[in-house]
Amino acid sequence: MVNNYLSKFVTPEVAAQAVQSGDWVDYGFGAGFPELMDRALAARKSELNDVKIRGGLVIRSRIEVVECDPEQDAFIYYSWHIGDYERKLQKRGLVKFVPMILRQLPELYRHHIRVDVAFVPVSTPDDQGYCSLGISNYAWRTIFKKARTVIFEINERLPHLQGLNGSHRVHLSEADYLVEGEHEPLPTRSYKTPSAVDIEIAKHVVSEIPNGAVLSLGVGGVPFTVAKMIADSDLKDLGCHTGTISDAFLELHRAGKLTNGRKEIDNGYSTWNLAMGSQALYDWLDTEPKLFHPDDVDYVHSPERIASMKNVISINGGVELDLMGQENAESAGSRQLSGTGGQLDFLEGAFRSEGGKGFICLASSHANKDGSLKSNIVPFIPGGSVTSAPRSMIQYVVTEYGVAKLTGLSLGERAEAMIAIAHPSFREELAKYAAENFR
Repeated sequence: MVNNYLSKFVTPEVAAQAVQSGDWVDYGFGAGFPELMDRALAARKSELNDVKIRGGLVIRSRIEVVECDPEQDAFIYYSWHIGDYERKLQKRGLVKFVPMILRQLPELYRHHIRVDVAFVPVSTPDDQGYCSLGISNYAWRTIFKKARTVIFEINERLPHLQGLNGSHRVHLSEADYLVEGEHEPLPTRSYKTPSAVDIEIAKHVVSEIPNGAVLSLGVGGVPFTVAKMIADSDLKDLGCHTGTISDAFLELHRAGKLTNGRKEIDNGYSTWNLAMGSQALYDWLDTEPKLFHPDDVDYVHSPERIASMKNVISINGGVELDLMGQENAESAGSRQLSGTGGQLDFLEGAFRSEGGKGFICLASSHANKDGSLKSNIVPFIPGGSVTSAPRSMIQYVVTEYGVAKLTGLSLGERAEAMIAIAHPSFREELAKYAAENFR
């Protein structure tokens, strides 16, 4: 079957000729990355101008088109979600952030924005010519249906799972060009040893999780600590429906907790859109593909679909929250730290789920550079900072001092609940603000 498409196989340098000055080129999202095409496109710097690159949540250490052109004459890089490497680019003025909510991303591509060339990372094909989308299903099918030119970059290191009813596969016939070559090891993400604060927060969250819950876990330290605690607990028959599958779910699987046996949809399957974590995680996806239902953003991030399951538990981190419950999940003032991503999708899904709970977890305070303490629970979200989630969408806020359930509370009652989980050093000034503003 592969022999039928030999004419589509070209070198990355030949495929890169498809990009024209003024084009929009999509690199994808997350740990999957078209490194061969990135290198080949960078080599055309002197031939091109005003080529716009879209990507996001990049955890590898380098994007060649950015590094080769700091003047941004040929290439301009746009990010949907600031990742580890992109934060470094931000300090150098080499990334333009574009706000979005993940569930809306496919509609952006369908109706509002342009894409000319798509660089799609895929696995090696099977004997029928089907390739896996590896560790990033993303919105690739929507994107390459819109693109003028589609280039599949075959990465021999990507997992081969093809999803449920082909939800995570593409066929060689769908590409205009096919490129292959030797790739670097897949980028990985590890977790720091949890702090005492992380452990206390995780204890509070775990106490709120019932047997049979369907978990959506963010990729930070607290969700991973929650998973480790669940692995050592009496909880059982847990499920997975999450934007990004991570080592947290591998821990639950190893402990025999992740059965997906009580899910109303995708029963028996862990459902996800992206994968990000250790090589052990990627190996798990490759060796046990029948455990998973990877699918696109339209499917995984639909609040209606999430809400159709009972006891959905969404756990995410925040940067700061105010006394009304408004959350900043992504910025320090006007400096972008990450993005809204799928947090709102899963908060809404959990809110609407029978027995569902959405948790925003954060330390009550942090240390400034001079060593002084600053509260992460603030009177109001300061000017320049982002309000990622409205107060009406926040159910539970968790710090090391406890859990504040805000659903159904008045502004004054919300302030009282938030003050109770704030750091003791700041409770008096927060209470004074509340007394003056929430009478």
